[in-house]
Amino acid sequence: MLVNCVAYQEGKKLDDIPVEQISDYLLRPDCFVWVALKDATPEELAEMQHEFGLHELAVEDAHHGHQRPKIEEYGDSLFAVLHTIELTGDDLQQGEIAIFVGINYVLTVRTRSQRGFQEIRTRSEREPHLLKNGPSFVFYAVMDAVVDRYFPVLDLLEAELEGVEEQIFSKKILARDNIQRLYELKQKVMALKHAVAPLMEAATKLYGGRVPAVCFGTQEYFRDIYDHLYRINISIESIRDTVTTAIQVNLSLVAIEESEVNKRLAAWAAIFAVATAFAGIWGMNFKVMPELEWRYGYPTALTLMASVCGYLYYRFKKSRWL
Repeated sequence: MLVNCVAYQEGKKLDDIPVEQISDYLLRPDCFVWVALKDATPEELAEMQHEFGLHELAVEDAHHGHQRPKIEEYGDSLFAVLHTIELTGDDLQQGEIAIFVGINYVLTVRTRSQRGFQEIRTRSEREPHLLKNGPSFVFYAVMDAVVDRYFPVLDLLEAELEGVEEQIFSKKILARDNIQRLYELKQKVMALKHAVAPLMEAATKLYGGRVPAVCFGTQEYFRDIYDHLYRINISIESIRDTVTTAIQVNLSLVAIEESEVNKRLAAWAAIFAVATAFAGIWGMNFKVMPELEWRYGYPTALTLMASVCGYLYYRFKKSRWL
Protein backbone atom coordinates (compact mmCIF):
# COMPACT_ATOMS: atom_id res chain seq x y z
CA MET A 1 0.00 0.00 0.00
CA LEU A 2 1.35 3.41 -0.96
CA VAL A 3 1.61 5.73 2.06
CA ASN A 4 3.45 8.74 0.63
CA CYS A 5 5.19 9.73 -2.57
CA VAL A 6 6.77 13.18 -2.28
CA ALA A 7 9.33 15.10 -4.33
CA TYR A 8 11.89 17.43 -2.70
CA GLN A 9 14.28 19.94 -4.20
CA GLU A 10 17.08 21.70 -2.36
CA GLY A 11 15.60 20.59 0.96
CA LYS A 12 12.10 21.87 0.28
CA LYS A 13 8.97 19.91 -0.47
CA LEU A 14 7.73 20.33 -4.03
CA ASP A 15 4.56 18.30 -3.99
CA ASP A 16 2.91 14.91 -3.47
CA ILE A 17 3.28 13.21 -6.83
CA PRO A 18 1.76 10.12 -8.46
CA VAL A 19 4.00 7.13 -8.98
CA GLU A 20 3.84 7.58 -12.74
CA GLN A 21 5.66 10.92 -12.50
CA ILE A 22 8.59 9.71 -10.37
CA SER A 23 10.92 9.31 -13.32
CA ASP A 24 10.23 12.91 -14.42
CA TYR A 25 11.28 14.34 -11.05
CA LEU A 26 14.37 12.12 -10.86
CA LEU A 27 15.71 13.95 -13.91
CA ARG A 28 15.60 17.33 -12.17
CA PRO A 29 18.84 18.63 -10.63
CA ASP A 30 19.08 18.66 -6.80
CA CYS A 31 15.78 16.80 -6.62
CA PHE A 32 14.95 13.51 -4.93
CA VAL A 33 11.82 11.45 -4.32
CA TRP A 34 10.83 9.88 -0.98
CA VAL A 35 8.34 7.02 -1.27
CA ALA A 36 6.86 5.08 1.67
CA LEU A 37 5.09 1.73 1.28
CA LYS A 38 3.36 -0.43 3.88
CA ASP A 39 2.99 -4.21 3.40
CA ALA A 40 3.87 -3.77 -0.26
CA THR A 41 2.53 -6.20 -2.83
CA PRO A 42 4.81 -7.80 -5.47
CA GLU A 43 3.22 -5.55 -8.08
CA GLU A 44 4.04 -2.40 -6.10
CA LEU A 45 7.63 -3.52 -5.58
CA ALA A 46 7.96 -4.34 -9.26
CA GLU A 47 6.71 -0.84 -10.10
CA MET A 48 9.23 0.74 -7.72
CA GLN A 49 11.98 -1.43 -9.18
CA HIS A 50 11.14 -0.11 -12.62
CA GLU A 51 11.01 3.55 -11.49
CA PHE A 52 14.21 3.55 -9.41
CA GLY A 53 16.20 0.77 -11.07
CA LEU A 54 16.40 -1.30 -7.89
CA HIS A 55 18.55 -4.41 -7.76
CA GLU A 56 16.51 -7.59 -8.10
CA LEU A 57 18.17 -9.29 -5.11
CA ALA A 58 17.30 -6.37 -2.83
CA VAL A 59 13.72 -6.34 -4.12
CA GLU A 60 13.49 -10.09 -3.47
CA ASP A 61 14.68 -9.62 0.14
CA ALA A 62 12.15 -6.83 0.68
CA HIS A 63 9.36 -9.00 -0.72
CA HIS A 64 10.09 -12.16 1.28
CA GLY A 65 11.05 -10.36 4.50
CA HIS A 66 12.30 -12.13 7.64
CA GLN A 67 15.84 -10.86 6.98
CA ARG A 68 18.45 -10.16 9.63
CA PRO A 69 19.32 -6.46 10.04
CA LYS A 70 21.90 -5.53 7.41
CA ILE A 71 23.19 -2.80 5.10
CA GLU A 72 24.30 -3.81 1.61
CA GLU A 73 25.72 -1.89 -1.35
CA TYR A 74 24.45 -2.37 -4.88
CA GLY A 75 26.53 -0.12 -7.11
CA ASP A 76 25.87 3.50 -6.10
CA SER A 77 22.83 2.57 -4.01
CA LEU A 78 22.23 1.08 -0.57
CA PHE A 79 19.78 -1.49 0.71
CA ALA A 80 19.14 -1.74 4.46
CA VAL A 81 16.94 -3.96 6.58
CA LEU A 82 16.00 -2.86 10.09
CA HIS A 83 13.84 -4.62 12.67
CA THR A 84 11.10 -2.60 14.31
CA ILE A 85 10.00 -3.57 17.83
CA GLU A 86 6.75 -2.11 19.12
CA LEU A 87 5.08 -2.37 22.50
CA THR A 88 1.63 -3.93 22.55
CA GLY A 89 0.74 -3.94 26.23
CA ASP A 90 3.46 -6.07 27.80
CA ASP A 91 4.14 -7.94 24.54
CA LEU A 92 6.61 -7.09 21.79
CA GLN A 93 5.53 -7.01 18.16
CA GLN A 94 8.37 -7.43 15.69
CA GLY A 95 8.34 -5.98 12.20
CA GLU A 96 10.72 -4.98 9.44
CA ILE A 97 11.51 -1.95 7.39
CA ALA A 98 13.46 -2.23 4.14
CA ILE A 99 15.14 0.96 2.94
CA PHE A 100 16.39 1.59 -0.59
CA VAL A 101 18.67 4.63 -0.88
CA GLY A 102 20.04 6.10 -4.08
CA ILE A 103 21.53 9.39 -5.25
CA ASN A 104 18.06 10.85 -5.87
CA TYR A 105 15.57 8.61 -4.10
CA VAL A 106 14.59 6.95 -0.85
CA LEU A 107 12.12 4.09 -0.69
CA THR A 108 10.95 2.64 2.64
CA VAL A 109 8.93 -0.58 2.77
CA ARG A 110 7.32 -1.24 6.15
CA THR A 111 6.17 -4.79 7.00
CA ARG A 112 4.29 -6.13 10.06
CA SER A 113 4.55 -2.73 11.74
CA GLN A 114 1.64 -0.54 12.76
CA ARG A 115 3.57 2.60 13.64
CA GLY A 116 4.64 4.67 10.66
CA PHE A 117 7.20 7.43 10.14
CA GLN A 118 4.99 10.38 9.30
CA GLU A 119 6.48 12.37 12.20
CA ILE A 120 9.94 11.80 10.70
CA ARG A 121 8.81 13.25 7.38
CA THR A 122 7.18 16.22 9.13
CA ARG A 123 10.25 16.91 11.25
CA SER A 124 12.57 16.64 8.24
CA GLU A 125 10.44 19.09 6.26
CA ARG A 126 10.79 21.60 9.11
CA GLU A 127 14.59 21.38 8.76
CA PRO A 128 15.30 22.14 5.09
CA HIS A 129 18.96 22.91 5.86
CA LEU A 130 19.36 19.25 6.87
CA LEU A 131 17.02 17.83 4.27
CA LYS A 132 19.22 19.61 1.75
CA ASN A 133 21.69 16.74 2.28
CA GLY A 134 19.28 14.63 0.28
CA PRO A 135 18.51 10.91 0.58
CA SER A 136 21.40 10.29 3.00
CA PHE A 137 19.78 12.51 5.63
CA VAL A 138 16.41 10.81 5.13
CA PHE A 139 18.15 7.46 5.54
CA TYR A 140 19.69 8.71 8.78
CA ALA A 141 16.37 10.11 10.04
CA VAL A 142 14.56 6.81 9.49
CA MET A 143 17.36 4.77 11.07
CA ASP A 144 17.51 7.17 14.00
CA ALA A 145 13.75 6.85 14.54
CA VAL A 146 13.91 3.05 14.52
CA VAL A 147 16.81 3.02 16.99
CA ASP A 148 15.16 5.59 19.28
CA ARG A 149 12.12 3.35 19.50
CA TYR A 150 14.31 0.65 21.05
CA PHE A 151 14.83 2.76 24.20
CA PRO A 152 11.23 2.49 25.53
CA VAL A 153 11.42 -1.26 24.94
CA LEU A 154 14.67 -1.38 26.89
CA ASP A 155 13.09 0.59 29.74
CA LEU A 156 10.17 -1.86 29.82
CA LEU A 157 12.50 -4.85 30.03
CA GLU A 158 14.52 -3.26 32.84
CA ALA A 159 11.35 -2.43 34.79
CA GLU A 160 10.04 -5.96 34.31
CA LEU A 161 13.35 -7.41 35.50
CA GLU A 162 13.31 -5.20 38.60
CA GLY A 163 9.78 -6.41 39.37
CA VAL A 164 10.84 -10.05 39.18
CA GLU A 165 13.93 -9.41 41.31
CA GLU A 166 11.77 -7.89 44.05
CA GLN A 167 9.69 -11.08 44.16
CA ILE A 168 12.54 -13.59 44.14
CA PHE A 169 12.62 -13.89 47.94
CA SER A 170 8.90 -13.34 48.45
CA LYS A 171 7.12 -16.23 50.14
CA LYS A 172 3.91 -15.39 48.27
CA ILE A 173 5.39 -16.07 44.82
CA LEU A 174 6.60 -19.54 43.92
CA ALA A 175 10.17 -19.76 42.62
CA ARG A 176 8.92 -21.77 39.65
CA ASP A 177 6.63 -18.89 38.64
CA ASN A 178 9.57 -16.50 38.81
CA ILE A 179 11.61 -18.80 36.57
CA GLN A 180 8.82 -18.83 33.98
CA ARG A 181 8.64 -15.03 34.01
CA LEU A 182 12.42 -14.79 33.70
CA TYR A 183 12.48 -17.08 30.68
CA GLU A 184 9.73 -15.02 29.03
CA LEU A 185 11.77 -11.90 29.75
CA LYS A 186 14.85 -13.55 28.30
CA GLN A 187 12.99 -14.21 25.04
CA LYS A 188 12.08 -10.51 24.79
CA VAL A 189 15.67 -9.51 25.49
CA MET A 190 16.89 -11.83 22.74
CA ALA A 191 14.40 -10.31 20.28
CA LEU A 192 15.88 -6.87 20.99
CA LYS A 193 19.40 -8.31 20.82
CA HIS A 194 18.75 -9.78 17.37
CA ALA A 195 17.58 -6.35 16.19
CA VAL A 196 20.48 -4.35 17.65
CA ALA A 197 23.66 -6.44 17.36
CA PRO A 198 23.69 -7.02 13.55
CA LEU A 199 22.62 -3.42 12.90
CA MET A 200 25.43 -2.09 15.11
CA GLU A 201 27.93 -4.08 13.09
CA ALA A 202 26.45 -2.89 9.79
CA ALA A 203 26.32 0.78 10.87
CA THR A 204 30.13 0.93 11.02
CA LYS A 205 30.14 0.88 7.21
CA LEU A 206 28.41 4.25 7.08
CA TYR A 207 30.93 6.44 8.89
CA GLY A 208 34.33 4.73 8.87
CA GLY A 209 36.63 3.46 6.15
CA ARG A 210 35.26 3.48 2.63
CA VAL A 211 31.95 5.26 3.13
CA PRO A 212 29.24 4.59 0.49
CA ALA A 213 28.83 7.45 -1.98
CA VAL A 214 25.25 8.21 -0.90
CA CYS A 215 26.46 8.83 2.68
CA PHE A 216 29.12 11.43 1.90
CA GLY A 217 28.69 14.47 4.13
CA THR A 218 26.54 12.74 6.77
CA GLN A 219 29.04 10.34 8.36
CA GLU A 220 28.85 12.04 11.77
CA TYR A 221 25.08 11.41 11.90
CA PHE A 222 25.55 7.68 11.36
CA ARG A 223 28.30 7.63 13.99
CA ASP A 224 25.71 9.01 16.42
CA ILE A 225 23.39 6.12 15.52
CA TYR A 226 26.22 3.68 16.20
CA ASP A 227 26.76 5.27 19.63
CA HIS A 228 23.07 4.78 20.47
CA LEU A 229 23.19 1.17 19.33
CA TYR A 230 26.33 0.59 21.39
CA ARG A 231 24.63 1.94 24.53
CA ILE A 232 21.58 -0.23 23.93
CA ASN A 233 23.73 -3.30 23.34
CA ILE A 234 25.62 -2.74 26.61
CA SER A 235 22.31 -2.48 28.48
CA ILE A 236 21.05 -5.65 26.79
CA GLU A 237 24.15 -7.57 27.87
CA SER A 238 23.68 -6.30 31.42
CA ILE A 239 20.04 -7.43 31.45
CA ARG A 240 20.98 -10.83 30.04
CA ASP A 241 23.61 -11.35 32.75
CA THR A 242 21.16 -10.29 35.44
CA VAL A 243 18.44 -12.59 34.08
CA THR A 244 20.89 -15.52 34.02
CA THR A 245 21.91 -14.79 37.62
CA ALA A 246 18.27 -14.46 38.69
CA ILE A 247 17.41 -17.81 37.08
CA GLN A 248 20.30 -19.46 38.93
CA VAL A 249 19.18 -17.89 42.22
CA ASN A 250 15.63 -19.14 41.67
CA LEU A 251 16.86 -22.64 40.83
CA SER A 252 18.93 -22.56 44.02
CA LEU A 253 15.85 -21.51 45.99
CA VAL A 254 13.89 -24.40 44.49
CA ALA A 255 16.67 -26.81 45.47
CA ILE A 256 16.82 -25.34 48.99
CA GLU A 257 13.05 -25.61 49.34
CA GLU A 258 13.14 -29.25 48.25
CA SER A 259 16.00 -29.90 50.67
CA GLU A 260 13.97 -28.40 53.53
CA VAL A 261 11.06 -30.68 52.70
CA ASN A 262 13.34 -33.71 52.58
CA LYS A 263 14.83 -32.78 55.97
CA ARG A 264 11.37 -32.53 57.52
CA LEU A 265 10.33 -35.87 56.07
CA ALA A 266 13.56 -37.49 57.28
CA ALA A 267 13.09 -36.07 60.80
CA TRP A 268 9.50 -37.32 61.10
CA ALA A 269 10.53 -40.68 59.65
CA ALA A 270 13.23 -41.02 62.34
CA ILE A 271 10.76 -40.15 65.10
CA PHE A 272 8.19 -42.68 63.94
CA ALA A 273 10.92 -45.26 63.35
CA VAL A 274 11.74 -45.24 67.08
CA ALA A 275 8.11 -45.79 68.05
CA THR A 276 7.83 -48.51 65.42
CA ALA A 277 10.96 -50.23 66.77
CA PHE A 278 9.62 -50.32 70.33
CA ALA A 279 6.21 -51.47 69.18
CA GLY A 280 7.83 -54.13 67.00
CA ILE A 281 9.84 -55.52 69.92
CA TRP A 282 6.88 -55.73 72.30
CA GLY A 283 4.65 -57.01 69.60
CA MET A 284 6.67 -60.20 69.07
CA ASN A 285 4.75 -63.35 69.93
CA PHE A 286 7.14 -64.98 72.42
CA LYS A 287 5.73 -66.83 75.39
CA VAL A 288 8.40 -65.74 77.84
CA MET A 289 8.36 -61.89 77.89
CA PRO A 290 8.54 -60.42 81.44
CA GLU A 291 6.91 -57.17 80.37
CA LEU A 292 3.71 -58.97 79.35
CA GLU A 293 3.05 -60.06 82.91
CA TRP A 294 4.08 -56.77 84.54
CA ARG A 295 1.18 -54.65 85.76
CA TYR A 296 2.76 -51.32 84.74
CA GLY A 297 4.39 -52.61 81.53
CA TYR A 298 1.92 -51.01 79.12
CA PRO A 299 1.99 -47.44 80.52
CA THR A 300 5.77 -47.70 80.98
CA ALA A 301 6.19 -48.71 77.33
CA LEU A 302 4.03 -45.80 76.11
CA THR A 303 5.91 -43.38 78.36
CA LEU A 304 9.27 -44.62 77.09
CA MET A 305 8.22 -44.31 73.46
CA ALA A 306 6.76 -40.83 74.02
CA SER A 307 9.90 -39.71 75.86
CA VAL A 308 12.27 -40.91 73.16
CA CYS A 309 10.12 -39.44 70.39
CA GLY A 310 9.85 -36.14 72.29
CA TYR A 311 13.61 -35.99 72.75
CA LEU A 312 14.16 -36.60 69.05
CA TYR A 313 11.61 -33.92 68.20
CA TYR A 314 13.44 -31.48 70.46
CA ARG A 315 16.79 -32.25 68.85
CA PHE A 316 15.43 -31.92 65.30
CA LYS A 317 13.66 -28.67 66.20
CA LYS A 318 16.85 -27.26 67.70
CA SER A 319 18.83 -28.11 64.58
CA ARG A 320 16.04 -26.57 62.41
CA TRP A 321 15.06 -29.74 60.68
CA LEU A 322 11.50 -29.21 61.86
